[in-house]
Amino acid sequence: MTLRIAFVGFRHAHVFDLYHRAQDMDDLEVVAACEEDDVTRQDLSSNSSVSITHTCFTDMLDSVTCDVVAVGDYYAKRGQLTIQALERGKHVIVDKPLCTSIAALDKIANISHSNQRVVGCILDLRDTPQVIGLRNLVRRGDLGEIHAVTFGGQHPLLLGKRPAWYFEPGKHGGTINDIAIHAYDAIPWITGLSFTEVTAARCWNACVPWYPHFKDGAQVMLTLENGAGVLGDVSYLMPDGVGYTAPFYWRMTFWGSDGVAETAYNAHELRVARPGDERLVNLALPAGNPGGYLKAFLHEIRHEPADGELVTDDVLRAARVTLTAQLVADRAESGTPL
Repeated sequence: MTLRIAFVGFRHAHVFDLYHRAQDMDDLEVVAACEEDDVTRQDLSSNSSVSITHTCFTDMLDSVTCDVVAVGDYYAKRGQLTIQALERGKHVIVDKPLCTSIAALDKIANISHSNQRVVGCILDLRDTPQVIGLRNLVRRGDLGEIHAVTFGGQHPLLLGKRPAWYFEPGKHGGTINDIAIHAYDAIPWITGLSFTEVTAARCWNACVPWYPHFKDGAQVMLTLENGAGVLGDVSYLMPDGVGYTAPFYWRMTFWGSDGVAETAYNAHELRVARPGDERLVNLALPAGNPGGYLKAFLHEIRHEPADGELVTDDVLRAARVTLTAQLVADRAESGTPL
């Protein structure tokens, strides 16, 4: 059965991956595309990347028959658009982050459950060979019990290239919520352990004093259900020149009772050391799963989810952890003076 998918919002580049994958899939038909922002719509028209059919989301919902709505507008608008689509009985797949408030997330979860609609998200870090390899290693028990995890998801800010709305008050929703959701999805998927506590979180304005409300520095500390500690940095401090190509972009290290394993988004291997090893051992990466987030979404709609695939509960859980961490940082509770 072919599912009909309609898009709303093209104000972040990630949504184009979903759009082009949907165009290429035999069991998906793109039936509409809405962009409410005049400037973005003109840009799309000039480069012919998307055929815009509507300028009003409500009009699109009223006039187009569709099974799925894909959401890619600015972050703070996504929750509202997702809720509208769910209330109309549509399945929804959203670029990350899903929304920017716990109140919106609660409403999304409630409507999704009551209407039995699937909520997907472009959480594609788990589709990479590196993260799949870490999961295989940890789930086999090769590292024993996991006691600590560190991750670095630092991004380039690319000031002047990123959409201007990033720096408009009320539209971005926080750096932790923007980036860390990938880690908060991947780490439980790798370990089989749930998060139980946001121990500490901090955001601060590091490099963009002319946008004092935009906090480009972001660090977090969490606890997993077995007591393991998780430390992460998702700041916008990566130099623009190396951007996403640095060898430590999305570096993840898992420390277990029987060894340590590390890899990164641009790595070509897993680096492992176990008790008795005198040097690191490089292990080959498994195959990746490009577009796995979309395949998993469609499988769940058809009640055919494969073991370990991303499902609605995973999406909602990762969003809740991330929004909670963002809230802790936004409260800016002081530490102990030294």
